[in-house]
Amino acid sequence: MFEEGQLYSPVTRKADGKVEVHLGENHPGFRDQRYRDRRNQIAEAAVNWRPGEPVPRVDYLPGENDIWATVSRELAPKHERYAHSEYLTAKAALGLPTGHVPQLDEVTELMTAQTGWTYVAAPGLVELREFYSSLGDQLFHSTQYLRHPSEPLYTPEPDVIHEVIGHGNQLASPRFSALTRAAGRAAQRLETEDALKFLADVFWFSLEFGVIYEDGQLKAYGAGILSSYGEMDEFSRMEIRPLDVGQMGTLNYDITSYQPILFAADSLDQLDDVVGLFFDTCDDDTHARIKRELHLV
Repeated sequence: MFEEGQLYSPVTRKADGKVEVHLGENHPGFRDQRYRDRRNQIAEAAVNWRPGEPVPRVDYLPGENDIWATVSRELAPKHERYAHSEYLTAKAALGLPTGHVPQLDEVTELMTAQTGWTYVAAPGLVELREFYSSLGDQLFHSTQYLRHPSEPLYTPEPDVIHEVIGHGNQLASPRFSALTRAAGRAAQRLETEDALKFLADVFWFSLEFGVIYEDGQLKAYGAGILSSYGEMDEFSRMEIRPLDVGQMGTLNYDITSYQPILFAADSLDQLDDVVGLFFDTCDDDTHARIKRELHLV
């Protein structure tokens, strides 16, 4: 099951007004004070941001731009090999820079021309309902920090590379954009936390870690796979199950390791027919009914 607190290092404001990002002891940057100070600085700008104001810009350092460039360079051939053509077409249309980290307002300008999405700054963890409900208005909460330089091809938490290279390219696709917006509109009408968590788990196994068959080959469209250097090499070796909303919404999973079970659509049309239909029609009783059918309650 999805646990909201797994997603990001907690961010708090101390008594003196300063913002602190609480990295876990196993985080690559835990003992790097310069990195921690930098994370705090970037998070503080997002914490202080208010809707209606320009999204805060980050003066990215040369080393941070180098991380973006390294990841962009290393992911490119893997995308050509493993990504579904719908993602590749959207990626080409969006045209993200590969040599430096783009500002969120720059990504928004590119996104608006394609599918109308807007990025807003997040310091870290965004409350579950706020994050998903915002998707219904085509707003995507994105972090702005970079992963630790010691491991440029790995991050224990979603950073700006995941948010933009993973989700940004995905959201530039009209098909994936519509599916994401449908999930957000569902979140806006759901009232119970159980129903919202079920929705989030279906989202996890589709738009985050979804795979799809294309010309007989298993391809990825999920942002979590397509922003991960290692996950792209591993996903085809995992247990691949057919789309099943009941299983997707109730399967236990650990976000800190490669996903051992994935759910594959036979086509984009089937993805819309199964996952899209769930997003379009689910209500507060849907998850309970599905659980009863699976004899989980």
